Amino acid sequence: MEKRGEEIGVAQNQIKTSSSNGSKFPLTFWEVTIALSVVSSFVLGLLGVYLTLPTSDYSFLKLPRSLEDLQLLRDHLEDYTSDYTIQVLVGYLVVYIFMQTFMIPGTVFMSLLAGALFGVVKGVALVVFAATAGASSCFFLSKVIGKPLAVCLWPDKLTFFQNQVAQRRGGLLNYMLFLRVTPTLPNTFINVASPIVDVPFYIFFTATFIGLIPAAYVTVRAGIALGELRSLGDLYDFQSIATLFLIGVVSITPTLLSKNKS
Repeated sequence: MEKRGEEIGVAQNQIKTSSSNGSKFPLTFWEVTIALSVVSSFVLGLLGVYLTLPTSDYSFLKLPRSLEDLQLLRDHLEDYTSDYTIQVLVGYLVVYIFMQTFMIPGTVFMSLLAGALFGVVKGVALVVFAATAGASSCFFLSKVIGKPLAVCLWPDKLTFFQNQVAQRRGGLLNYMLFLRVTPTLPNTFINVASPIVDVPFYIFFTATFIGLIPAAYVTVRAGIALGELRSLGDLYDFQSIATLFLIGVVSITPTLLSKNKS
């Protein structure tokens, strides 16, 4: 218990020290260079996909910000999906992973699009793979440049997460599964903060891969009936939310039981 308390105290002091420097630009020259290099690699990947497609009007290709944008994108991509399946798949993966890596909102629309274009089974597999790859990419990028940004954006939340991780080292996988299945903490925050609070990558990866499956299934399935959705609020009814929380409670129960025994 004393060792655990020391770990929490050290982590809190590190966060407070970083917060005191928040007035300065949080990244060094080399950290910015690394981030720009990652961005450039994604841009080159998308450019390669674009150059292999036939000459046409691609003004419809943009990140969807509403259900109307998504339906328009789905209508145009349906024809390309059958004739240029590989290009559409690669383009989809690059965009999704890029959005996850750099915390760009809108991945829920990409998950809906996967259901509309590829069906439930292929869509869930695609979304889980892309989301896990993007989260892992964000994890490693955050390991290099993430701490100053996380301290600037979420100082209190980061301290809370550090305390929880330190207290649950013995059942960390169950705790991370609980976080992934339930909306207790935003996935974006978990991706950025996990390497900062010393969550091992194998636990992060396993919890992400397994924990995202239930929500991915709900969203991808809704994408099949995209025309029936009136708002994003229609995605999660009471039954869906209750099911996700039940799965989360089951995942963290072993940790709670072992804590009570100890």
